[in-house]
Amino acid sequence: MKTASLAAKPGIVALPPVITDADFRKFAEFFYRKTGIHFDDSKRYFVDKRLVERIESTGAETFRAWFVALRFETDGAELQQLVNIMTVNETYFFRESYQFDCLVNNMLDEVAARKRPGSRIRIWSIPSSTGEEPYSIAIYLLDRWAKIDKYDVEILSSDIDTSVLKAAQRGIYSQRSVGNLPPQTLKKYFTQNGDNEWRISRDLVDSVEFSRVNLSEPADTRRFRDIDVIFCRNLLIYFDDLSRRVAAEAMFDAMSPGGFICLGHSESMSRMSSLYTVRRFPDAMVYQKPLEA
Repeated sequence: MKTASLAAKPGIVALPPVITDADFRKFAEFFYRKTGIHFDDSKRYFVDKRLVERIESTGAETFRAWFVALRFETDGAELQQLVNIMTVNETYFFRESYQFDCLVNNMLDEVAARKRPGSRIRIWSIPSSTGEEPYSIAIYLLDRWAKIDKYDVEILSSDIDTSVLKAAQRGIYSQRSVGNLPPQTLKKYFTQNGDNEWRISRDLVDSVEFSRVNLSEPADTRRFRDIDVIFCRNLLIYFDDLSRRVAAEAMFDAMSPGGFICLGHSESMSRMSSLYTVRRFPDAMVYQKPLEA
């Protein structure tokens, strides 16, 4: 998005643009239509601060000038910048690991029982954030699933935020991010990259296929099919009821019959869609697409 940049006049200090209530509502509605992410008044400080940053960075004088340019841009570059700064990416390795336990102890065995040895098993992690979740899945498979060599396992990982996808592919993590990893796992799959950073092995980076996906955009999700397990944790809490239902149906269409989906601990599929059935395993409760679907 290009806007005219105005040179500052000598002796005059430019004031930051003001975001009015009407401006906030216009932006929130626009962002919701584009992403499915809903901002209510409780997010005003968070949203306003980032809007001002974007407006000032483009050289626009007012919210109105910036917003008109945003709505009519053709390449989507400014919208992507907004997505990158408006989404929260807080994660670490082996987060809510009981679901990874369930993956290797129960879900994958059921999936494999319906397939021939050597056939494909597809796992989709969305949102990918900076890569901790898909790489955790890869580590669990390599270390804890005895049948890993008998199937062609694909790990796909997606996010709407292009900046975190780049970070995931760089594969460099803070000490906090790897803090839950057992020492032997850290030594096996990482090398130290400075005092408080760790670089994941290139083999693990190459084992995950990363892509940008907007769950609210049918053109993005249509290419995902025959998915056996989906991890979609702590994403749908940012959606409203309608967007959650749209996302749940999009993932249902992407799944193989009998496939599983894991949500965050505070999320419940029963509040979003009646398409799935509940499965209670020893390690975790997950949701399943019926075999006859």
